[in-house]
Amino acid sequence: MASRVSVAPQMLRWARRRSGRRVEDFADRFPKLAEWEAGTLLPTMRQIERYAQATYTPVGYLFLPEPPEETLPIPDFRTFGHRPVPTPTPDLLDTIYACEQRQDWYRDFAEARGAGPVQVVGSLRLDRDPIEAAPELREAFGFNLARRV
Repeated sequence: MASRVSVAPQMLRWARRRSGRRVEDFADRFPKLAEWEAGTLLPTMRQIERYAQATYTPVGYLFLPEPPEETLPIPDFRTFGHRPVPTPTPDLLDTIYACEQRQDWYRDFAEARGAGPVQVVGSLRLDRDPIEAAPELREAFGFNLARRV
């Protein structure tokens, strides 16, 4: 018989909610999930590994005493029904981290080839009137409205 592992039920619930799914969504793959989340039955290590994969959660997170606070490394302007979205999804976090890695790679690549700083970055202040700033940005990027028509 496989040995059972102690996992805090709130961590199982957190991982499921974080993935954006309901208990019913996992009924076929994890028929005892409701019991795991209630704390009346412990899963096996293999079940925990499969559950972590199904919920896009690192296995080690499931053994923490409480859920980690996952914050976006960029400003969050997402809304749903004119209200802020409370937590980022695993897919969103993965996408942001992949983009950050690509930016880091390109920065290193450009610096290695002697590229200097891009002059337009940081050249305008946030309190600047967008109508006044637009012509400067068009000029910097070589964007010509007449040519586009």
